[in-house]
Amino acid sequence: MKNAGFLLGAAAIATAASSAAFAEEPTATNIAVGMALDQELSAVLELDSTYRFTLGNDGAAFDYILKRGKFDANTPVSWYVGVGGWSEWDHKEFGARVPLGLKWDISKGWEMYGQVHPELNLYTGPELQIGGALGIKYSF
Repeated sequence: MKNAGFLLGAAAIATAASSAAFAEEPTATNIAVGMALDQELSAVLELDSTYRFTLGNDGAAFDYILKRGKFDANTPVSWYVGVGGWSEWDHKEFGARVPLGLKWDISKGWEMYGQVHPELNLYTGPELQIGGALGIKYSF
């Protein structure tokens, strides 16, 4: 639980720092909310299509989406790459992850995404793992 607090605190600091950097330009924040299978069944909050917070039955995660791209202008499927961290509630495990994902624009405001994320578990020493997520979000 202590590690989850550290992870969420680091995410809050990163969000606050980036908000200060963008304070010069008055723009509306894009907010998306949804559900995912990431940390077991999870609630998802995404800000500006860049900061993704996941809070689930098994733990919490934060991802910063570094790069997005499209395969084709006429295709509703795009890709993304990010960096992030995760922590589990019960097992005290925590670490870093690199989400590699696909996003599908279902209809206006609705998106579905799937990702695999190589993980570096740091609890008992460095251990490589692989995880995944599947989710749906609605953008306001």
